Amino acid sequence: MIAYTNGESAGRPWGYWRVLAVQRGAVVKYLEINPRSRLSLQRHFKRAERWIVTSGTATVQLGQEEYELNPGDSIYIPCRAWHRLGNRTRRPVAVVEVQLGDDLSEEDIERLEDDYERGE
Repeated sequence: MIAYTNGESAGRPWGYWRVLAVQRGAVVKYLEINPRSRLSLQRHFKRAERWIVTSGTATVQLGQEEYELNPGDSIYIPCRAWHRLGNRTRRPVAVVEVQLGDDLSEEDIERLEDDYERGE
């Protein structure tokens, strides 16, 4: 199931995302993370993701490990793995996210921790 359309976008407390491409089994998004912000600690049950940093320095939590990624670096997020993308710097961080799976929807999310107190 694909739930996105090309060009769709959404503002979030941590920044925003925009859909760049949609096809069966894959969605490509552009994410911009505001300075000193981060996404929720989350996991997905029906998709894996690959994050590619295009500008800035991103902080990634994957399970119990933490990584610092610079432009050109990427990381694979397996299905069901707890993960978080963050920006500890004073400049925005840009990331291309490739979602891979059979059900690519915003509803496929479980949050463990969230700085913005969103429930889901």
